[in-house]
Amino acid sequence: MSPPPQTLALPRAAEPFVRFATLLRVNGFAAAPEQTQAFIAGVGLLGPRHMQDIRRAAHATFGPPPELHADFDALFDLIFLEQGILEEAFDTDAETEDVPVQEPDALGFEPPKADEDHESGQEAARAEALTERTFSELDEAQTLRRFRQRAKRSLPLRRARRFASAKRGVTLDLRRAMRHAIRHDGEIVSLPVLRRKLRQRRVLLLMDVSGSMKDQTDGYLRFAHALKQAADQAEIFTFGTRLTRITRAMSVKSRDRALDTAAAVVSDWDGGTRIGDALQAFLAVPRFAGFARGALVLILSDGLERGETDAMTDAVTRLSRRAWRLVWLNPLATGDDYAPTTAGLQAVAPLLDDLVDASRLDLICDHVLSLAERRAA
Repeated sequence: MSPPPQTLALPRAAEPFVRFATLLRVNGFAAAPEQTQAFIAGVGLLGPRHMQDIRRAAHATFGPPPELHADFDALFDLIFLEQGILEEAFDTDAETEDVPVQEPDALGFEPPKADEDHESGQEAARAEALTERTFSELDEAQTLRRFRQRAKRSLPLRRARRFASAKRGVTLDLRRAMRHAIRHDGEIVSLPVLRRKLRQRRVLLLMDVSGSMKDQTDGYLRFAHALKQAADQAEIFTFGTRLTRITRAMSVKSRDRALDTAAAVVSDWDGGTRIGDALQAFLAVPRFAGFARGALVLILSDGLERGETDAMTDAVTRLSRRAWRLVWLNPLATGDDYAPTTAGLQAVAPLLDDLVDASRLDLICDHVLSLAERRAA
């Protein structure tokens, strides 16, 4: 495996801004990497003369709700003025803290790694474990190669905004009709028509990399790479105890290099499971939530969510409203008589268009390719 990419050290002047954004996320505020960058750029552009100018820039960039302004200002004072805040004002217990959102190119900020190895298990956990991962040799090469060849023409399509000439349609092509009339001395022999062009529908893949999915993670990452290479528009995220966007890593044409890059980018391999919190973190970033609008949304997970299921149900409900079709691919859903056993999956099952067996890659590939013939529920 090639060594992980080197991360650039943060400039000393930028450290408090990054720590402030991290503290905001820990305490329940939405603080995307783009907002952190905009905050730093805005302060540099304004050339503030007083700390109050930086505070105003923070409010303008992160936009906290009015009822949380006092909490937001307390966190600001903690970082920039080194003034302590009451511990009881914020619950930072591991059971309730927000899921961190990672992007590999976000200011070069990388989380620490853990030294422990984790065995595959059947029970979900909420404990965060940050590790790197290596991948075994590919066993499903033929399946994935056939999938890539068929996916370019078999993935679901949507109507584009642009029009093209067609044999049948309801919209007249007046320009072509006038050109025909000029060539035939003013007579219109036939009425040319237009139809909307067809484009490949965006695909959004959300993949569980927690400890209970350890045995399937290698194959699922290779499927994600094949999907990204075949689809015109595909976004890929992993989640366990944090949410990580790996679209850029999967864009590398070489499969081995793409997997090595993903191994260095994702930190929470084989750790705990926080499905609801991770999906809520995805929807909390407007740019990420926009990826789901009108898209084919695939969730690769066993659905072993611990604790309350309210966050998971709410997130899946919001995803189903945005998506063209919402498909849950579950490695435990074997057999025609499978019924969800976990409280989380039982709660969200009515919201899903499909709950599919994902125990083998060929089953996943065949189902995704068959969706072009279906309509949204």
